[in-house]
Amino acid sequence: MVQARELVSRLRREIAEVETRLFDHPWIAAVEAGQRSRADLRLFGVQQRRIIASDLKSVALLIHRYGDSPSGRFFGESLKTETAALDALAAFTRALGGETAAEADAGLLAGAQAYTHFLAWLAMYGSDAEFAAAFLVNLPAWGRNCGRLAKALRTRYGMDDVAVAFFDLFAGEAPGFEDAALAVIQGGLDRGVSPCAIGEAAQLLQRYELMYWDALQAAADQAPSPR
Repeated sequence: MVQARELVSRLRREIAEVETRLFDHPWIAAVEAGQRSRADLRLFGVQQRRIIASDLKSVALLIHRYGDSPSGRFFGESLKTETAALDALAAFTRALGGETAAEADAGLLAGAQAYTHFLAWLAMYGSDAEFAAAFLVNLPAWGRNCGRLAKALRTRYGMDDVAVAFFDLFAGEAPGFEDAALAVIQGGLDRGVSPCAIGEAAQLLQRYELMYWDALQAAADQAPSPR
């Protein structure tokens, strides 16, 4: 019988190269150097607002699918985190001057939105184990970069704790998250969910994460001038 912890450990080794590219990403390095414009940061917020709004619906669908089971309760906790993130993101947007609805729609980047579209597909057609594995493998990398951005936004851009609360939320440890995710994955394995399907979901989501940052970098490269 395949064990969830061993499977996840193997997956993390297999995507180590993608994680390295995430941690070395030039968009994040530019924020740390104070070289990203406020328009670049606003574009980040635009993408995140649409992503989180979609992820809330995806997680709610999973709660509906799995009800009052360990999986349903796991996704219930995820829903709380996503809700808090959406509230915190609003403070970040306000600190940057916000944007109109038309500007937000015009600023959506296909490469950045691929991540949330894949999560919506998993919520509809995948299993709880696939979704949980994708989250478990992806969120530590996302959290590490959020921690770096939180520090840079304070030191380089003079933002206060309220403005960077979104980044702090993901950078902090979530007690019990890994064990709960592993339990969901193990439950899926025990009832016959394919380890290959679980691995594919985790690997793809991490690559979609890289596409997110690449899309932001491409947009920054095409911008006419900082403002």
